[in-house]
Amino acid sequence: MVSVLLDRHVAEGRGERTAIKTPEKSITYRELNRLTNRVGNALRTLGVEMEQRVALLLPDSPSFIAAFLGAMKIGAVPVPLNTLAGPADFEYFLNDSRAKVLVVGAALFHNVELIRSRCSSLKHVIVDGEEIPGALAFDRLVGGQQDDLEPAHTHHDDPAYWLYSSGTTGRPKGVVHLHRDMVSCVSAYAQHVLNLGADDLLFSVPRLFFSYGLVNSLYIPLWSGAASLLSADRPDPTLTLRLITQHRPTIFFSVPTSYTAILNEIERRVCRQAGRVCRQAGGADYDFGSLRLAISAGEALPVPLLERWRNVTGVEILDGIGTTEVGYIFISNRPGRVRPGSSGEVVPGYDVKIVAEDGAEVGPGVVGDLLVKAESGAAYYWHQREKSRETFQGEWLRTGDKYVKEADGYYFYVGRADDLFKVSGHWVSPIEIEERLLQHPAVSECAVVGVRDESGLMKPKAYVVLREGSAGHDQLVQELHAFVREKLPPFKTPQWISLVPGLPKTATGKIERFKLRVQ
Repeated sequence: MVSVLLDRHVAEGRGERTAIKTPEKSITYRELNRLTNRVGNALRTLGVEMEQRVALLLPDSPSFIAAFLGAMKIGAVPVPLNTLAGPADFEYFLNDSRAKVLVVGAALFHNVELIRSRCSSLKHVIVDGEEIPGALAFDRLVGGQQDDLEPAHTHHDDPAYWLYSSGTTGRPKGVVHLHRDMVSCVSAYAQHVLNLGADDLLFSVPRLFFSYGLVNSLYIPLWSGAASLLSADRPDPTLTLRLITQHRPTIFFSVPTSYTAILNEIERRVCRQAGRVCRQAGGADYDFGSLRLAISAGEALPVPLLERWRNVTGVEILDGIGTTEVGYIFISNRPGRVRPGSSGEVVPGYDVKIVAEDGAEVGPGVVGDLLVKAESGAAYYWHQREKSRETFQGEWLRTGDKYVKEADGYYFYVGRADDLFKVSGHWVSPIEIEERLLQHPAVSECAVVGVRDESGLMKPKAYVVLREGSAGHDQLVQELHAFVREKLPPFKTPQWISLVPGLPKTATGKIERFKLRVQ
């Protein structure tokens, strides 16, 4: 796979094309290929063998990509770790994966130092960014290696990389992907959805340790001979706006939480729209004119947010659904034919069906469980046989999502299987109530869960985050109740509305509704 992503471009005369841009520099395909080969050679000098795991605890950077691909090129298995996790999580990841080597950013090393002695499989720690006593220095170790590297003779069914899922319940699961997985996954989306070309520059708010971000910033651009824009700093709304304006990416990837935060930042700064340029009071410009597409995944994109973004920026958002287990987005809206509120149409190369509880496929308009058949599907969950058997069912993968398909082929997300609840005998989807609440001008974010009242009956409860400048008081709560009742039946109107400063979320921006259910 690495040969297809890097060596191919160099061999075919594209070595001087930009592969990575950062705020500080640009790196060509030839330079990235050399750095990758040096990392692979360095890992071999440390005794890393085929199929052994190499953990990566790094910010988004050329070092991350070179370490990921360098490990894969020698047949080892890179395992990106969540940089926002804590020492206890790192101990779990390292022991569960039995990683032999950890490549860690200098700013994160102190977290590793606390638990290093309790990670029995870990033999070497390589620090990127500065030299630290007791660890190997990335630049010193890699800098002395050869530029050439003969790739290992891997089979397409060999493990290629792991990712720990960002599920909303329980411990993260080690998702084992094979070398065959990414080819069909990446080529189909790049061609049929993005229509990606060599001049495209891709910028992703989701980080490389997250499946969505890994494909956005590594697999898709390198497969297509395009370039990715990386920032080691976590892209908060201010930084995101500055990077878009200064470096002018053509494709922007984010999640609903981040789209909301960016729009809130623009509103906070009292911006005014002028074509596709939003000028901040004080003179600084936020220019979205370079973007031809914006992509959303991770959670369903609410219709009010889609419309709000389009009105402010003039850029179309393509919502879609993907999973860590499938590798990437397999249902997506397409440029020029976005259906607001839907996840879109099936991407070529995938097969999708919606089934009832008995496993029988249901027809259009009927809610059921979403299953997908994909060449890019993972092999299994590491050390979780029962969960693997529940999820990987022959050729089909059970996503855990409830969906409905319309007759014309558009798919609509209803909710996670464990998010739906019954009120007065009727199934209630939190998504429908949340979308109505988001239409209110005072609401920035919200989440709805099922909670039992004093009689033990299930009722909807809404947690609402207000936009800046909106005052929270009893009158507003009553107004929100009435606002929902205008469009939805009484059993879908929240019994309770709680105004909160924020919602619990995973590191990848998904709302953790299970935490709200126990409040």
